[in-house]
Amino acid sequence: MPEISNIKIGLCNLFILHTSASLCIMENWDDAVKTDMEAFLDKIAPMDGKYEHSCEGPDDMPAHIKTAIIGPSHSIPIADGSLKLGTWQGIWLNEHRTSKMTRNVCVTVQGTTS
Repeated sequence: MPEISNIKIGLCNLFILHTSASLCIMENWDDAVKTDMEAFLDKIAPMDGKYEHSCEGPDDMPAHIKTAIIGPSHSIPIADGSLKLGTWQGIWLNEHRTSKMTRNVCVTVQGTTS
């Protein structure tokens, strides 16, 4: 991220501007983690559940529930011009709807350059 390359110490806040997608920090090495996470979330909020809110399709309310569980934002420390994530950590944008959607993430960077 060129915006943080000059920051000595700071914070990067990521916030997704949607109620049916989420952000999380998760292991990014093994693809099985994604499969396991999706299976777990589908058990908690199944698409065939009986939901009052269904006007946007059967995948909408489960998507809202998954977003509420995982959350819309994360703050990540910045040190010496880079995000301080663990060795296996990656930032995931989780799409909880079945159709492809355009998603926007607000990125706010604060910090000192000296």
